[in-house]
Amino acid sequence: MNKYTAGNYREQQEYRSFTPSFVNRQIAWVNPEIDVLIEQGAKLLGELNAYTTIRQDVDFFIPMNIAKEATYSNQIEGTKTELDETLLQVAEINPERRDDWQEVQNYIDAMNYAISRLPKLPLSIRLLKEVHKILMSGVRGKHKAPGEIRRSQNWIGGSSLSDAIFVPPSPEEVPDLLSDLEKFWHNKSLQLPDLIKIAISHYQFETIHPFLDGNGRCGRLLIVLQLIDANILSKPNIYMSTFFEKHRSTYYDSLTKVRTDSDLEQWIIFFLNVLVESAQDGIETYKSIIILREEYERKILTLGARTKNAQKLLQQMYMTPILSVRSVEKVLEISFSSANRLLKSLVEMGILTQIRGHTQGRLFVLEKYLDLFRS
Repeated sequence: MNKYTAGNYREQQEYRSFTPSFVNRQIAWVNPEIDVLIEQGAKLLGELNAYTTIRQDVDFFIPMNIAKEATYSNQIEGTKTELDETLLQVAEINPERRDDWQEVQNYIDAMNYAISRLPKLPLSIRLLKEVHKILMSGVRGKHKAPGEIRRSQNWIGGSSLSDAIFVPPSPEEVPDLLSDLEKFWHNKSLQLPDLIKIAISHYQFETIHPFLDGNGRCGRLLIVLQLIDANILSKPNIYMSTFFEKHRSTYYDSLTKVRTDSDLEQWIIFFLNVLVESAQDGIETYKSIIILREEYERKILTLGARTKNAQKLLQQMYMTPILSVRSVEKVLEISFSSANRLLKSLVEMGILTQIRGHTQGRLFVLEKYLDLFRS
């Protein structure tokens, strides 16, 4: 690691851009904390993944993992949408907040699309371009070449290139840097643990900043794709963005420290700590879900003939924990009055909480379950 050089600054007309070194190479480290964190992270990710392989009903909970990841990844970029809002239909969102809400919905769509494509299209720049196009569709940045590698200079912070906090490599350098990164992903001859490759990949992607906009979201989404592509996780059941948001200043400072000091080890340690924290939180959430489900099941068994509909409704609400009466009517294919009676019973049992929606309609929340995902 003492031979590692992050890259070099290049003098342009009125600014300096930073060109990162290629990463498709063997990398060693000195700090033993990294070895400990790799072991700890691998163990916890294995335990987290076990919940998706052992429990047949896990698919009911995955949408909430994706929704949480999408919400906090976008919050890092300045959007104001909270998790509760992410779960609402557009009609329930205040008009002035709908742009932010749509960005989060795009992230969810992009994640689902990318995972569905992985079996057919290997992890690649091509796949990321497709993901980026979905991320930027119809939102801020929609005019900044969605799905296309940038052909002009971008920057981070400041109002222009001359006062920017960071200027990524010039556009003519980007294709070779991305080619090197893609080779790094698939180079089996490198004796590197997957978790190290994923950590380095995130730093490198964010430093290249290959798109005009949306690089942060795309780069964080890439982490989940790499975990699945490496068969470390079989489902997107980790939400690292929650903890990147929690440690936002350290997150940015750590990326910067690699560029300024060539200190890649401190970034790897930070990344692995976030991974460990995220995996631990995911495991605790699954444990809590199992306990809560058993509580719900005991309660709804007292509903007699309506127990079956209550079970079906709860399965839906594990995916979408906020529903209207009309939605329940549609999901269960029952009359409006029957839906009302069932919802009233579930409210009286303390399973659901009734709130008033933005459109003044009634909404019903699986409150204790939703609390497990609230940051």
